[in-house]
This record gives sequence, C-alpha cells and structure tokens, in this order.
Amino acid sequence: MSQSNGVPWSRCQGGLVLQVRLTPKSFKDALEGLTRQADGKCYLAARVRAVPEKGAANKALTKLTAKTLGLPKSAISLESGSTSRIKTLRLEGNPDEIEAALRELLKN
Repeated sequence: MSQSNGVPWSRCQGGLVLQVRLTPKSFKDALEGLTRQADGKCYLAARVRAVPEKGAANKALTKLTAKTLGLPKSAISLESGSTSRIKTLRLEGNPDEIEAALRELLKN
C-alpha cells in the first residue's frame, strides 16, 4: 500500500483499503484521527472498549468504522492484523464517497 499521499488508505477494486492502529481496552469507542509511526507510516488511530480476546476488539472496530463512516457492517472486513494493533480493513463501496467520509472525519 502506498502512503505517499499522507493518508492511511488506498483505493482498491470496489472500495478502499484502510490502515488502522487499534488501542483496545480504552475508555471509549472512537476513530481519533491520524497517527504516524516511527517508520513514517500513517494510520487511522482507533480506540475501542472491547478487550482483545476472541476477536472482540476486531468486531468492535468493524462496527465502529461502519457506524462512523455510514457504511453497512457487511461492507467492512478485516484483511490482516487479527492479533496485531496494526489492522488492514477493506471498505467496500463507492471509493469517492468513502474517501470523502474519511476526509470529513479527519477535519474534526
């Protein structure tokens, strides 16, 4: 995934691929904006109250992302990172609309 444009997503067939850094066991569920790791890669920072056991945090992330971006839960799938803090999500739908929703989220 190329992140030369300074955003944690890229277009793919039928939607976007989004890079997320997840913090489980948080005090709230929220997508919090951009974070940059020491290696220079950019991620969307996310927090969920769920614990990282039996996929609960991943499920909470999927639900939170769908709700925040106005997508059906079925349009979001975990591509990689099931046991890592760094997740790759596939967001299916109109890439222009999804990208617009992400940019709006990052303004706040």
